[in-house]
Amino acid sequence: MTPARVLVVGVGNVLHGDDGFGVEVVKRLGERRLPPGVTVAETGIGGIHLVHELMAGYDALVVVDAVDRDRAPGTVMVIDAEVIDVGELPVDERHDMLADMHLATPERALMVAKAAGVLPERTIIVGCQPAEVETLGIGLTSAVNDAVALAVAEIERCVHELGPAAADPVT
Repeated sequence: MTPARVLVVGVGNVLHGDDGFGVEVVKRLGERRLPPGVTVAETGIGGIHLVHELMAGYDALVVVDAVDRDRAPGTVMVIDAEVIDVGELPVDERHDMLADMHLATPERALMVAKAAGVLPERTIIVGCQPAEVETLGIGLTSAVNDAVALAVAEIERCVHELGPAAADPVT
């Protein structure tokens, strides 16, 4: 069996407190031994960099980010990504959705990746409920910092589940 090619990418702005969650998680993942075929990258707030990373061709994508779902700060969530197909939108809506060429939000970057045909079919988000993302400042709050180890464990679990089966479709 061929190992699955899995991209794990951390996104976020380290200058806005808990928004740096994804960046911190992939930093810690970089210190760990991961299965063959797993690439770990950090794109910060440059969503177009995520699209460029995906152009190398992957079987699965794990996006790590601060995600506001009205939960207790530090709650780690594994979410199946639902990505809008911009090709199905009217032209004026499509333009509005993609007008930001920096693609600072992961949602927009994923839409562009899907439109470009480089978004893997299996895309998940490992998110953490932030406590503070609006105030300028470096460093995670204690609740979110405590969640980093749990997120690393969840990503390792996801990567193992995405293993060779993601690369070798059943015929």
